Amino acid sequence: MNLDTDLAGNPDAFNPAELLLAALSACIIKGIERVVPILKFQLRGVEVSVDGVRQDVPPRMESINYEIVIDTDEEDRRLVLLHDNVKKYGTVFNTLAPGTQLSGVLRRKSLVRIPDRIKKRCIRT
Repeated sequence: MNLDTDLAGNPDAFNPAELLLAALSACIIKGIERVVPILKFQLRGVEVSVDGVRQDVPPRMESINYEIVIDTDEEDRRLVLLHDNVKKYGTVFNTLAPGTQLSGVLRRKSLVRIPDRIKKRCIRT
């Protein structure tokens, strides 16, 4: 892993703030991997996006927003349960939460539905 410690920046490496956000993403994914067998939760995939707002003076992460997208057929109440577990048992999550505005959502991956009228146009032979 390349770390960006150069004052001019390095686009091919993580700077410390990006590394912090990556650690949060990894924590969320690891937490999901840990709890899935315990909850007998069925999923096909997980995507995590994070976005942080950095304050300059004093330097710190002012806020971090995340979105967890789960590809699953589980019921909505089970998605809530999964999100609750991520928030409750994540080491990095719980380290950041008291010192920054940490908020986010866990949602089901949307299925792209092609309207019937478009399907008919595409199927013409």
